[in-house]
Amino acid sequence: MSETEETPDAQGSEETPINSPEVEAAVENTGEGEVAAEIEASDEAAAADGSIAEGEQDLLDEEASAETTGPVDAAVTNEPEESKGFVATDGSVLGRDFIIPGVGPGDNDPYKWHTGPKQVTTNNAIEIKDVVKQFGRTRILNGLNLGLPDDQISMVLGPSGTGKSVLIKHIVGLLYPDHGDVIVKGDSVPDLSDDDLFEMRKKFGLLFQDGALFGSMNIFDNVAFPLRQHTDKGEEEIESIVSRRLREVGLGEAHFKMPNELSGGMRKRAGFARALVLDPEIVMFDEPDSGLDPVRTALLCELIKEVHAESGGCYMVISHDLGTARRIADFIAVLWKGRIVESGPKDELFESDNEFVHQFLQADVVGPLAMD
Repeated sequence: MSETEETPDAQGSEETPINSPEVEAAVENTGEGEVAAEIEASDEAAAADGSIAEGEQDLLDEEASAETTGPVDAAVTNEPEESKGFVATDGSVLGRDFIIPGVGPGDNDPYKWHTGPKQVTTNNAIEIKDVVKQFGRTRILNGLNLGLPDDQISMVLGPSGTGKSVLIKHIVGLLYPDHGDVIVKGDSVPDLSDDDLFEMRKKFGLLFQDGALFGSMNIFDNVAFPLRQHTDKGEEEIESIVSRRLREVGLGEAHFKMPNELSGGMRKRAGFARALVLDPEIVMFDEPDSGLDPVRTALLCELIKEVHAESGGCYMVISHDLGTARRIADFIAVLWKGRIVESGPKDELFESDNEFVHQFLQADVVGPLAMD
């Protein structure tokens, strides 16, 4: 290549020869002598024959500048994005917007065991659709879906503190969901007016954990209270209804006893009688077996089955007692971490292949459920 050859980017313009008087004068002016001249000549030659690609010279100039001016801070652009964590159906992020009891903020798949088949039941008395409920930062129900069939005894089982009692309060309208819907006999509970909600609650009979009797009233007046509060029946008719229900639960001779004179099992049965006096379409039991010995638990279960066989309706039992589930349940749903793991007929659930359901219903120490 001649010393006067044009570079590709020169677009036809002439280059000054590297040994021209102008170049030699420029080198001499640097004060570096022959070394500077050789560097200049080398750069000119490289640029002339295209050995340095377009843009590379600028990069070399920046590197040279860094060597003479010291280190330069540079932004790192290839760091991986930090994982957001589990994102709920409403867009909230676990660990940032809410916590779930028993779930660490780094668990990106807290529902990996919730893989049971979704049972599609018809003739549901109660339907829970995508219900979310949060208290402060603690989320108790997180996208819960459940249908409870009419004319069956359904049990909602699950570990303590997993949202069973909160679920009951949503069904009767004592709590409203932050997201989702609760439908009872075709009516959306959150959409009901106060008057309509009051009327809807007449469809329910509730048996609380300790019976929830009024300590200042005798057993007869406790059982008669819903009739006097919600109906216009006369005292003679009320006495007939209350006496019949008390006989059904084995308390026919305890009319005038006070609650503190009764054993735990007797208070449970009195509470059951009170739950039945309005002939409800739905009866709900919040851990009816808690505090009872095995024999009285078995007797209460038999009583529940007998009354249901006579009256029908949707019975919903909240419990974590496996003996009660085997004795009275037609339909079982397993609740954990605010969602249903699996639901279906009792026989199918007790034979389930789901690891959590199997562990819980067999009371096994090996499985996903631990002490935390």
